[in-house]
Amino acid sequence: MKRWASGFLVLIGLAIVALVLNAWLFTPDPVLVNIVRVKTGLVEETITNSRAGTVKARRRAHLSSEIGGRVVSVPHDKGDRVQKGDILLQLNNAAEASNLEMAQRELVVSKANRTRSCLEASRAKREHARFQDLSRKELVSTDELDKVHSTAQTSAAACQAADASVERARTRIKEAQAQLQKMVLYAPFSGILADVKVEVGEWTTPAPPGVPIPAVLDLIDPTSIFISAPMDEVDSSKIHPDQLARVTLDPYPKHSFMGRVVRVSPYVDNIEEQNRTVEIDVELDDRDFATTLLPGTSADVEIILSQKERALRIPRSAVLEGDKVWIVEQDHITERVIQMGLKNWDYVEIQEGLSEGETVVTSLDQPDLQVGDLVQMTNE
Repeated sequence: MKRWASGFLVLIGLAIVALVLNAWLFTPDPVLVNIVRVKTGLVEETITNSRAGTVKARRRAHLSSEIGGRVVSVPHDKGDRVQKGDILLQLNNAAEASNLEMAQRELVVSKANRTRSCLEASRAKREHARFQDLSRKELVSTDELDKVHSTAQTSAAACQAADASVERARTRIKEAQAQLQKMVLYAPFSGILADVKVEVGEWTTPAPPGVPIPAVLDLIDPTSIFISAPMDEVDSSKIHPDQLARVTLDPYPKHSFMGRVVRVSPYVDNIEEQNRTVEIDVELDDRDFATTLLPGTSADVEIILSQKERALRIPRSAVLEGDKVWIVEQDHITERVIQMGLKNWDYVEIQEGLSEGETVVTSLDQPDLQVGDLVQMTNE
C-alpha cells in the first residue's frame, strides 16, 4: 500500500509538472495593443467641406490699360506694396498730349470769335433800337428798319453760335484729357502687386470683348483674405452666417485657426451633377495672420455645430462598425456595444456602454487581432 501511495503521488506530481510545462510552453504570447482610457473632455459636432477649400482675396484685380500703347514706365515690381491712386503703368502719350494742346488752342480761338461776334451783335441791337426811334418819327423808311432788324438778328445768331463753339471746344478738352488719363493706369485700391507681366518698351493691348487676353498686372488686397469652401448640399440646412469654424491650411499642417462663417451661397452649385455643393466664405479671427496667407492656398474648413465641454469621450478611430468597441478586461479583449452622442473626426461622446477609466483598444488595424486574445497594453 505504501508503494502504491508513493507511486500515485509521483504520478500526480508528474501530471502537475506536465500541466505547468504545457501552460508555459504552449500558451500564446500576449499581443501588444494600444489603448486609451475613457475620460471626459471637449466633444464637438462638426461638418467639413466635401472638397478642398481655397484661400482667396475679396479684392483682387487683374489690370490692363484701357487702350493700347507702348509702355514707357512700370514704377513698381512684383511683390511691391502700393497705395490707392499710385501709378502702376504709363504708356507713351505724345499723341494724346498733342490732341489736348490742340483742343486748348481751339478753345482760345473759339472764345475770341465769340467775343467778336457778340460785340457785333450788341452793336447791331443798339442800331436796331435807334432805327426804331427814327421810324416812329418817320425819319427812316420801313425797308431800312427791316434791314437793320435782320442784321441784328443775324448778329445775335452768330453770337449764340460762337458761344456753342466755345462749349464744344471745352468738351473736346475734356475728351482729350480723358484719353490722356487712359495712358496712365492707377491702383484702384491699396494692396500688393502679385504679378507684373509687362516691361518698358513693350506694346500692351487691352482685351477686346469676348477675347481672353491675360492682364498685365495682378493686384491683391491682403486685408480682404478669406477662405472659400464647398460644403455638401445635404448639410446646407445646418449652415448659417456667424457659425464658428476651424480652418486648417496645408502650409501649417500642425495648426488650426478659428474663424466664422460670413457668407453662405444662396444656391447649390450643380456643375458636377454627382457632387453638388454649397459654397461658404470663412474669415479668420486673426486678421493679421490672414494677411500673410497666399491666395490659392489649399484649406479645409470644419464648421462647429455644437459643443460639450465635459463629455465622456473616446477617439473616433476606436469605434468599430455597428457602434462597437474593444475593451481590455483581465488582460483579454472583450467587445462592448456603445451609444454615441456628439461626434467628429477626432472624438465621439459616449452616452451609454462605457465608464470613465475603462481601457479601449485603438490599434484596430492589427492583423488577426480578435475578441478573446490575450493582450499587453501600451498607451498611445
